[in-house]
Amino acid sequence: MMRDILGHLLAFDTVSSNPNRALIDYVQGLLAEHGIASVLVPDASGGRANLYATVGPEGPGGVMLSGHTDVVPVEGQAWTVLPFAMTERDGRIYGRGAADMKGFVACAIAAMVVASKRKLATPLHLALSYDEEIGCMGVRSLIDMLAAAPHRPRFCIVGEPTLMQVATGHKGKIALRATFTGRDGHSALAPLALNALHLAADFIGVVRGLQADVAATGFRDGDYDVPYTTLHVGKMSGGVQVNIVPNHAVADFEIRSLAGEDTDGLIATLQAGADALVAPLRADFPEAAIRIERQWDYPGLGTPPDAAVVNFVKSLTGANATIKVAFGTEGGLFHARLGVPTVICGPGSMAQGHKPDEYVSLDQLARCEAMLAALVARLVSGL
Repeated sequence: MMRDILGHLLAFDTVSSNPNRALIDYVQGLLAEHGIASVLVPDASGGRANLYATVGPEGPGGVMLSGHTDVVPVEGQAWTVLPFAMTERDGRIYGRGAADMKGFVACAIAAMVVASKRKLATPLHLALSYDEEIGCMGVRSLIDMLAAAPHRPRFCIVGEPTLMQVATGHKGKIALRATFTGRDGHSALAPLALNALHLAADFIGVVRGLQADVAATGFRDGDYDVPYTTLHVGKMSGGVQVNIVPNHAVADFEIRSLAGEDTDGLIATLQAGADALVAPLRADFPEAAIRIERQWDYPGLGTPPDAAVVNFVKSLTGANATIKVAFGTEGGLFHARLGVPTVICGPGSMAQGHKPDEYVSLDQLARCEAMLAALVARLVSGL
């Protein structure tokens, strides 16, 4: 069943810029065929929706399986197979989202169907979201619904790819935008104008300088590949053509922060650096400005390694150790906004995610199915 479900999921083009409703309607219909009711939480357009379903007794507790249904784009990538179809070869299943994270979603849906045939003492929940890849945006309305509900899950397993290792943490992220205001002019008279792109370049120097300071003297956590908070400028734009000095530019950047990092302090430091760049220019260019705005954010996850949820999921997988992951997930939101203890554990590796010929191995899917079978058995007897 899982493989058939995964084939259907991979066939839906759910790049974040597209609606995911066709996929969600498929899942809702499949669950309904097995007597499983589900609730949809749509966006304002109705083209995107979260799904939430429960199998087992009503009431508090239970385990929530969480996955996102959107994927990243395929444009500009050299795929050798059809990205929005399932291709199986050499012990792998290929397709956009196979690892990140439709493989887990397929396993979770199949586990819900199996659980619906058993008499559970403790409920099993399924939470599917949209727009995770652009900042964990869609799941927030689902969390609002759960926050208003009379009962919440006891544990949450976010099935992002971890090679089926139990991950207890990831960094938080803040997306920011810096807007630069200069004065336009003819490039032949460039020194008489104020180039907004040059302001942006100078500000990027401020960001890089702060990154160096944080790397040298800031918080450290050796469980991460990069053991400190990172600052990164990912996009800069401005200008019309080469013979016009631009009066406007924009740079988008981010902070990925360790638990305990003073991110407000980092942003204040950047703004102070920006103000110092502009101050000596104001006598000749009073309109000169650098404005930093917070676009969106999600919290990090830092589940204690001895937490009950960690020991529970380790007992399902047979793991003896835990890891932390470099990428962000919806897990931080479930913990921060709902207080639900959360770990990350799913099939495949993020090393295959976001790449052409993305794949998940059949062995990883089998290990995920085994974990969820053990979970269902535990829910029959009660946590």
